[in-house]
Amino acid sequence: MVGGMRQDEIWNADAARRYDTPGTGMFAPEVLGPTVDRLAEFAGDGAALEFAIGTGRVAVPLAARGVPVTGIELSQPMIDRLRTKADEAAIRVVVGDMATAVAPGTYTLVYLVYNTVANLLTQAEQVACFRNAARHLAPGGRFVIELWVPELRKLPPGQQAMVWHCEPGYIGLDTYDVLHQHVVSHHFRFDDSTQARLSRTPHRYIWPAELDLMAELAGFELESRHADWAGSDFTAESRSHVSVYRTPPGDQPGPR
Repeated sequence: MVGGMRQDEIWNADAARRYDTPGTGMFAPEVLGPTVDRLAEFAGDGAALEFAIGTGRVAVPLAARGVPVTGIELSQPMIDRLRTKADEAAIRVVVGDMATAVAPGTYTLVYLVYNTVANLLTQAEQVACFRNAARHLAPGGRFVIELWVPELRKLPPGQQAMVWHCEPGYIGLDTYDVLHQHVVSHHFRFDDSTQARLSRTPHRYIWPAELDLMAELAGFELESRHADWAGSDFTAESRSHVSVYRTPPGDQPGPR
């Protein structure tokens, strides 16, 4: 719990309703299309498992490509919304924590998109998530993570808050606890009135090098890292990355 918030309080029915923005934001074709294209390529002829499947933003179009998709999801309201798009026969969902829940079967791909690994608020939980991915994968399978790069270089000395996005009707502001690697994202939405609506989401931010060490502890090797799903080069200025980890061929890795 960070900032007095529990995960089940954050991902409630209201959050699930507001999550879907068809055609815009993270549902925009230019955002979602390359994501699904790359994941379908990674899955190949095998099955995919999505950690924190949510309302099916990625899983539904990926399943439509012919990839068998299973999901793990903690929030029942998010699953309920997914069920308006795909039934259990189309996309199987296991209710539980992505760090510990077990889905039936073996997969060529496990994926975790849109910064969701940071929803696990301790390093131990994040390491457990990698180990859980490893135990679900066939030899040579891939674990793909999409994650933002902490923007601490933009945080002025002595200050704890930074505006990371501003557009008409919306301001995104992050407050940092650098001692514990915690950040709370504050989302202010407003119109022409004097009132604004605030929602908050806590995270534990992870540096790319720390992520690689977590992968090594679970028996993975880093296969590639790009700045986006289109395969742009990852540089010191990149604000996010898509990291692809792979299990050794011919040998199912176990937690170390």
